[in-house]
Amino acid sequence: MKIAVFGASGGVGKQVVQQALGAGYQVTAFVRTPEKLGIQHRKLSLFQGDVMDAEKVEQVIAGQDAVISTLGPTRPPVPGMMETAARNIVTAMQKQGVKRLVSTTGAGVRDTQDQPGLFDKFMKALLTVLVPDVLYDSEANVDVIRASGLDWTIVRFPRLMDGPHTGKYRVGYLGKKSGSKISRADGADFILRELEKNEYLHKMPVVSC
Repeated sequence: MKIAVFGASGGVGKQVVQQALGAGYQVTAFVRTPEKLGIQHRKLSLFQGDVMDAEKVEQVIAGQDAVISTLGPTRPPVPGMMETAARNIVTAMQKQGVKRLVSTTGAGVRDTQDQPGLFDKFMKALLTVLVPDVLYDSEANVDVIRASGLDWTIVRFPRLMDGPHTGKYRVGYLGKKSGSKISRADGADFILRELEKNEYLHKMPVVSC
């Protein structure tokens, strides 16, 4: 399978690239700074570009079987970046006839199947006060993907941490089988598992340990 990975030099993205290569995928990593990825492999191609550039995004998606996006808000945040990224990726996939998309976001973005507890509600209120633009942009990113008509899955993560690749984690919804953290390696494991198994098409599961 040939896949394009956006956000490939980030914590989860790098794990996705490493694990995908180990599983035999042909990977094209879309990165702004290729040196940050630090991975070399005969099945890895690097594509330098900015996700805000619609033409570059379409170039990397052409000829792929699927797309993975592990993009997250930048520091400092670029206004509207996540929404624009989603629109560029979705539009390119529609033009190129690529249907399968697995994207990630934070657990602060809600789903109708969530049953948030007091702590979850407190964290959402805190995000709304401290980083409202980041939260709203992440929600807009999700809205674009959900309305795309693609075969999408949006994987939501709580607190991401460095840690071992165990392959053991919980998949559910906020307040139902959800924990407060996940290792980046295990997050990547689920992304690739879902890419193959399609168990959560048009769904937004929370993955945690």
